Amino acid sequence: MSTKKKYPAAITIFGAKGDLTRRKLIPAIFNLFLGNHLPETFSIFCVDFISLDEKEFKNDLLAGVNEFSRNGKADDAVWQAFASRLHYISGDFLKAETYLSLKEKLEQFDTANKQRGNRMFYYAVAPRFIETISDGLYKHGLCNQDRLDRIVIEKPFGVDLLSAQKLNRFLRKRFAEKQIYRIDHYLGKETVQNIMAFRFANYVFEPLWNNQYIDHVQISVAEEVSVGKRGGYYDASGALRDMIQNHLLQLLCVTAMECPPRYDAETIRDAKASLLKNIRHYTTAQVFKNIIRGQYKAGTLNNTPQPAYRKEEHVASSSTTETFVAAKLFIDNKRWQGVPFFLRTGKCLPKQSSVIVIQFKDSPYKIFKDDIMPNRLIISIQPELEISLLFESKVPGLQMKLKPVEMDFTYKDSYNEAIPEAYEALLLDVLIGDATLFMRADQVEAAWKVVMPIINTWRKYPAKQLHLYKAGSWGPTAAKELLKPNVKDWVLLQNPEAIK
Repeated sequence: MSTKKKYPAAITIFGAKGDLTRRKLIPAIFNLFLGNHLPETFSIFCVDFISLDEKEFKNDLLAGVNEFSRNGKADDAVWQAFASRLHYISGDFLKAETYLSLKEKLEQFDTANKQRGNRMFYYAVAPRFIETISDGLYKHGLCNQDRLDRIVIEKPFGVDLLSAQKLNRFLRKRFAEKQIYRIDHYLGKETVQNIMAFRFANYVFEPLWNNQYIDHVQISVAEEVSVGKRGGYYDASGALRDMIQNHLLQLLCVTAMECPPRYDAETIRDAKASLLKNIRHYTTAQVFKNIIRGQYKAGTLNNTPQPAYRKEEHVASSSTTETFVAAKLFIDNKRWQGVPFFLRTGKCLPKQSSVIVIQFKDSPYKIFKDDIMPNRLIISIQPELEISLLFESKVPGLQMKLKPVEMDFTYKDSYNEAIPEAYEALLLDVLIGDATLFMRADQVEAAWKVVMPIINTWRKYPAKQLHLYKAGSWGPTAAKELLKPNVKDWVLLQNPEAIK
């Protein structure tokens, strides 16, 4: 990816003292700096309400880089060169003085460089501040050039369809749609980006990518961690809003969308939006038949006792919030009619894993005595970065005996290039104005329309069919039953026999 270095870049981070800034944003920007991907002239303005010494602030960011950067501990001289571009601004997001102070800094930056630079405003803040900050930028003219200025908004984007629509209307009154970058870090992961190349640059796969040859698709994002100290947020959200509405539906988009007529942001986002609009919406009865929700109870995770979800900090003792969702979805278009897409996510599961499984239909040729395992394509997003194809092969010997084998493509064996973190790719795209990997307003709303019947059903029947599962297990047994008759169990890369 080439960078456009014509314009200097002024990067503003609201929520500069937050965990996201320390763990992800500054390490990502620092790695872009190391790789010479940033414009020659740039500054980072870090805004938060806490009053603190700038040197102390920079030292804390350095500690974050040393702990979380994929490049390890920062070289002192390189860090000092980078840190000279960092500026801390103490200010309340609710007060006009904060935006006036920032505006003065940005204008000084432009004056020093004798031209108007690109401006990126990153909202590393709680959702309640999105409208406040947007209004401050708008009223004080900080983000008023749609060709140069961009805002970046983290999930959750609304808490339901109505709030997402309201937020979209609010933002569109102040900014052009092309200025709004709704970020989902999953779409920046290297393996996810590779799905489009894998599908549309290799003719051997795309002709089979339809209901004539594919039996079903599994998309599984398993989280090993518990809710931990996020109970206050999570108990009002749950796994459906936190993971399915964004991450997993976006993975579904790149897996199932039609090939866009060309590789550019709008045609790709058109294809994703069209796919989301074709996902079948469920009635109340269909929700209980096709959607499994679970909540972890006390168990053992990594040989350590794990309390039940209802015993976590800031979680209601009678909470019916789901920490696990398994869903059977259908896409009502010509390509995918009748093919089930199984989505699964949950907390307190045995391992961290994100996997997409394309399960092909049984071979129509029944000439062998052995049971034949259907072909299977696994795209592993994390922790392994690999694509694996399972097929049948003859075992060496004097008899015709078959055995499934796997052919693997792994990043570590195929490339010497370092693999950038997701936030590196996404932040660079914002700076150069490439919105390909970011969600457009209609995509966000279409995704909410998919999950709203589920949200409304669970709201009406809060305790019905809430399955409890032990922390450290793979979730409720009902999630396995959901897969039948297509398959017995969810697939893990390390468990090639599971799909028999």
